[in-house]
Amino acid sequence: MQILDTNVENKIWPLFRLGFRVFFLGGALFSAAAMLLWILTLSGVDALPGVSNPIWWHAHEMLFGFALAIIAGFVTTAMQNWTGVPGIKSWPLAIVAGLWLLPRLLMPLHGELNGLVIAMDLLWLPIVAGMLARPIFKTKQWRNLFFVPLFVFLTLLNALSYYAVVSGQWLLSERVFITTVLAISALITVMGGRVFPFFTARATNTPKITPLVWLEKLSLVSIWLSAFTWLLLPRSPFANSLLALLLLVSGIAHLVRLARWNYQVTTGAPLLWILYLGYLFIPLGLLGLAAALLNIGISISLASHWLTAGALGAVVLGMIARVSLGHSGRKLEITRTIVVAFVFIILAAVTRSLLPMIAPSMTMQAYHISATFWIAAYGLFCWVYWPILSQPRADGHPG
Repeated sequence: MQILDTNVENKIWPLFRLGFRVFFLGGALFSAAAMLLWILTLSGVDALPGVSNPIWWHAHEMLFGFALAIIAGFVTTAMQNWTGVPGIKSWPLAIVAGLWLLPRLLMPLHGELNGLVIAMDLLWLPIVAGMLARPIFKTKQWRNLFFVPLFVFLTLLNALSYYAVVSGQWLLSERVFITTVLAISALITVMGGRVFPFFTARATNTPKITPLVWLEKLSLVSIWLSAFTWLLLPRSPFANSLLALLLLVSGIAHLVRLARWNYQVTTGAPLLWILYLGYLFIPLGLLGLAAALLNIGISISLASHWLTAGALGAVVLGMIARVSLGHSGRKLEITRTIVVAFVFIILAAVTRSLLPMIAPSMTMQAYHISATFWIAAYGLFCWVYWPILSQPRADGHPG
């Protein structure tokens, strides 16, 4: 429990009292709006007048706009619990959130080549990294230090994505985006191992599964290696085969890891089964990328959407629904509306990942249907959680 001055805390607008509030709500709203702009663009509407490459914009904004906002909100909030040092809040948080938001708003109008947009978008994550480093060094909790170089690495990937679009190198853009997808998926596996079995044991009154050290090392090391190898390994038939083997090993390892977790007891707990269903898309996506490298029935773009529309979309929605309740002093109980949102995000994932494989002629319809389900899912979250995230904690405590 944080020992904070309640009088000082009450003077802060609730939205800026902890990182999860502004970044969860902002990220969810932005993802729904960005997906709407994407549907309009696919339909021939000039919804992105300043953007020269809408495909680049879609990939970039869903990763570096949506996903990293959620990650920043989660980690800045969790770091307070992990270290006991009060988290980023008030005007520093508002400044960082503003630096995140402005590029999202300006890019559709002024384009991805605008210098001011690029500068602001490359600034906010390093600031977050510095704010995370302070409590870690203060408490010497070196276990959590990896978030700092991770945010720096993601900043470098963001810079490389801008370099690729400025120089017109689409193959480099694709390489950077897939690397980012793999890195975010790897982060999900790290956090999943920390919290999914714990959440399950606590909610279902069942024993917490003891991890197998060798399996943890194999699954985590292989997926991180896959990310770095995808970025750095030169493309050749031999290199593709080597990377495919690594992805295959990682995919199987994560399937085994997931199978060991006590997912069977989660069927009556939506806040749990959404996490496990989302996690399932990670090994499926890894195996899909391996198949794509070997030219076996799937493209790299389609395989990557098992990780984005699937794992990222579902796990993020489940985690922000749960974390928002816990950190706002509320019981971990969700309404039917949020259960419907969970169903919608799974439908979005399956439609985007599976329909183009089994019915290639319906690929464009799959894009529209999936995006519509995504908008509905995250729109419902924003509708239900807006008062939760924008108002003081229900129990009267700071945060």
